[in-house]
Amino acid sequence: MKILTQFWQELFESNQFNSDWLERQRILYEKRDLKIVRVNGKGHIYQRMKYDQEEKIYYHLHLSMLLKKGNYFIREERTIPYEFILKDGEIVNHKLTEVREQEELSGKLEPDSGQSENGERFVYDRLAAVQYAERWWNSYNPAYRKFDVDCTNYVSQCLRAGGAPMRGAPNRNQGWWYSGNNWSYSWAVAHSLRWYLSGSTQGLKGREVDSASELQPGDVICYDFEGDGRWNHTTIVVGKDTDGMPLVNAHTQNSRQRYWSYEDSSAYTPNIKYKFFHIGD
Repeated sequence: MKILTQFWQELFESNQFNSDWLERQRILYEKRDLKIVRVNGKGHIYQRMKYDQEEKIYYHLHLSMLLKKGNYFIREERTIPYEFILKDGEIVNHKLTEVREQEELSGKLEPDSGQSENGERFVYDRLAAVQYAERWWNSYNPAYRKFDVDCTNYVSQCLRAGGAPMRGAPNRNQGWWYSGNNWSYSWAVAHSLRWYLSGSTQGLKGREVDSASELQPGDVICYDFEGDGRWNHTTIVVGKDTDGMPLVNAHTQNSRQRYWSYEDSSAYTPNIKYKFFHIGD
């Protein structure tokens, strides 16, 4: 769509774009002594609705940012959902698309019980988990359901690819599992996975560590953006930067090699809390 391409070309060059999202990026990158070498963007339209003389268009903006620190380069990528109204050939009311809250946010886990499918212990294949995270960071494995809020579903798939054993089916309040058209709360809901990792005593379990720097590729970070005790988001560590800090992949706003702190997120608040989980023994 030529008008969308032209819109983003103009916006990338304008002070409006630079003073909003990209400015938040620059602030975070300055803290890390990173310089933005290049930013590229490409829009993919996934839904169009016509009414009267207007058309509402939903699309994903795929951003690719080349960053540099000394002789070190990294490419950070993310996909951001946008929408706008096309009226008389002009783009109006252009804004981020709001993502609906997970319907099962209130799901509570029962006390840990039951046997995992492969026994109590397993060897976590971190490389396999990271490879899966890289393969599907901006697409969706048809073997699993895609959720509107997909971050925890995606991380659970990565953990499963790393060999994490499922258990607890068919009780949705128990264990960690996915089976056909059913799944546990802990599989798909950020709040539930956070507490599952803390409380699990067999199979998939997480050991809390004090700082992000202690994490390894394949480990998990949970986010409470408002600091109100409700955990909103989950990411998986896929690498580290030159300072030894985690870079993460995530779904919902699909991201690759993103800095772990999410200070550039529109959901970020000064009250944010994190939980750092080392997976496996």
